[in-house]
Amino acid sequence: MIIVPAQPSELPKLIAFRKEAASWLSELGTDQWGRPYPGDLLLASIEAGTVFMVRDGEQTAATITLTPEAEEGLWTEGELSEPSMFVNKLTVARTHSGQNLGGRLLDWAGDRAYRASAKWLRLDAWTTNEGLQRYYLRQGFEHVRTVHEGGAVNGGPRVSGWLAQRPALPADHGFRDETTAPAPVPANR
Repeated sequence: MIIVPAQPSELPKLIAFRKEAASWLSELGTDQWGRPYPGDLLLASIEAGTVFMVRDGEQTAATITLTPEAEEGLWTEGELSEPSMFVNKLTVARTHSGQNLGGRLLDWAGDRAYRASAKWLRLDAWTTNEGLQRYYLRQGFEHVRTVHEGGAVNGGPRVSGWLAQRPALPADHGFRDETTAPAPVPANR
């Protein structure tokens, strides 16, 4: 499997991918991703070069957004002064579930963050999806705190404020990485 940057032409595929994940999450009893994510924001992330796709032949097996930019209102000023990269929208196709692609993508993200001189790989997860939170804990993340204040980028109250982090470390993720080398993460923001 290879990992490549997403292209603007893949926006419809990424939106459909997210809808598939939202349907599966609904079957699990969570409202995570029930509200559509704004396409213009997703396109801006693609154009910024922060959205990546895992390809298995002609199929898209998974996607992840990895950015040095934190969502506003989640991390403290002190935390933001530490070089970090942030995981968003990690999604594995149902056709590829059960293959540890999510864990391998988190390892890839931690490796990329390390190569960008980041100290931390950080994420925010759905505040009511305890199964997802346990998953991230099993992946070596430590819960920092849960933030409920603020609004969601797709409208309504904040729903993704369970914050966690793990050190950015080199990793053998097993993907053929066809991305460009990451730019260094700024030490102070």
